[in-house]
Amino acid sequence: MISTRVTELLGVRHPILCGGMTGLGTAPLISAVANAGALGFLTALTQPTPEALTKEIQRTRDLTDQPFGVNLTILPTINPVPYDEYRAAIVESGITVVETAGSSPEPHLPDFKAAGVKVIHKATSVRHALSAQNKGVDAISIDGFECAGHPGEDDVPGLVLIPAAVQRLHIPVIASGGMATGAGLVAALALGAEGVNMGTRFMATTEAAIHENVKQQIVANDERDTVVVFRQFHNSARVARNQISEQIAEISKRPGATFADVAELAAGARGRSRVLQAGDMEDGMWWAGQTQGLIDSVDTCESVVEQIMADAESIITSRLPAVVRDRSVNV
Repeated sequence: MISTRVTELLGVRHPILCGGMTGLGTAPLISAVANAGALGFLTALTQPTPEALTKEIQRTRDLTDQPFGVNLTILPTINPVPYDEYRAAIVESGITVVETAGSSPEPHLPDFKAAGVKVIHKATSVRHALSAQNKGVDAISIDGFECAGHPGEDDVPGLVLIPAAVQRLHIPVIASGGMATGAGLVAALALGAEGVNMGTRFMATTEAAIHENVKQQIVANDERDTVVVFRQFHNSARVARNQISEQIAEISKRPGATFADVAELAAGARGRSRVLQAGDMEDGMWWAGQTQGLIDSVDTCESVVEQIMADAESIITSRLPAVVRDRSVNV
């Protein structure tokens, strides 16, 4: 068993997290992750109302007696989101850990802290991680350039970003982006992280509430099958490569292009309904990381977590000691 400050902080058996994924962070997946000994996050804004979130939290509790959390992504929107009400639903439901992402978590920290809620903030740079630490979060999930979703604008991969964050922070660091295997977990630990956060890997599980075509596409894809879009709009996002994402990338390069020119193609509702639910792999934008190149099967969450942990422990106890020679022995 691998024990770190992250497993102690979160009360879980394994230093593996399933971060918030819009449309996927619902009770069936998150309870399965929890039952496997990892920590998953329901996505608050996947639920249409705070009341619906309360019901989804209870539905998850009906499926597991293990810890799980809630993701609260804080972003500017055309239609205002009642963040205070979602936060209240989280606190009143007795959730003990929250993953925040997007804008600063500062407005929400007093209520979370008063209720004893641990806060993990996702950051894409050391400077943003330091700012969140100074505001009082309990851990940082640091997103390298390999990640699905928004990797920021600095293009720093995990091999550099993780140890750079560890060097500057005193709270636990969770490695996010590029994580899907036991070797990745060991590498993250070697770089100073105390856990890993995975999204794409948990999409390719039997419990993920998405079309089987999506799961099989992740298995078929390799590490080159992503596209970074929205770079011209200073909102870079890594998504799976398909006709729509390549079209978005091409339109965005045109002189004078604005987000409005690609808004219909990039609409989240289109990707969720046409791709994730209907299984039409070319008719909407959908999120996936470069870890597609490391995923070769669709398995249960339990099998995924068990394999990662078994491989990590084997590497630590067998492979690595075998390459370290005793200097007292003449060779």
